[in-house]
Amino acid sequence: MDLYFSPMACSMATRIAAYEAGADVNFLKVDTKARPKVVEDGTAFLAINPMGQVPVLRTDDGELIVENAVILQYLADRFPASGLIPADGPQRRKVQSWLGFIGSELHIGAFTVLLRPTAPDGAKIFAHERLAERLTHLDAHLKGREFLAGRFSVADAYLFVMLTWARYLAIDFTPYPALAAYRDRLQTRPSVARAFDEEFTLFKAAA
Repeated sequence: MDLYFSPMACSMATRIAAYEAGADVNFLKVDTKARPKVVEDGTAFLAINPMGQVPVLRTDDGELIVENAVILQYLADRFPASGLIPADGPQRRKVQSWLGFIGSELHIGAFTVLLRPTAPDGAKIFAHERLAERLTHLDAHLKGREFLAGRFSVADAYLFVMLTWARYLAIDFTPYPALAAYRDRLQTRPSVARAFDEEFTLFKAAA
């Protein structure tokens, strides 16, 4: 499998999941700042994903899968022994619900605006307010829980990336002690620590 990624982007969630599952994945870095965007092997990235967004996963059969939540579920299903998502039933739907929440309420609903330099100030104020509400919800849910849905799942991998972005934006986590403790626990998990260290090194080198 090939994963097209950009350092510290949401594609880091798939790197975490791959390490957690012990999957054999070839990582191909995409220069998203180049115009046009280009893969490190010289391939035009828009030929792979016309939307120009990472992640993209090329399966062993040559299928190209886009959208973070879909890729994460595919990888989890491909390696069921990892326990990254339940096979079926209410527990699977819990993980899927959290993937939807993270993708819509945090990733698109807040961070896409907050991380965009050209976003209007009014939009950023609104996004900060929206983010505070969502972080409060997460903090309440994580009180007394180690993970989002019983055990470590692809939803936790995705949420960790969002919390990393929050740290980059200097979001104050004082009002969210359970969420802060959860973030710090995940940071020490071997799959998470390895993925974070690798991607942060690449990110700094490109800065």
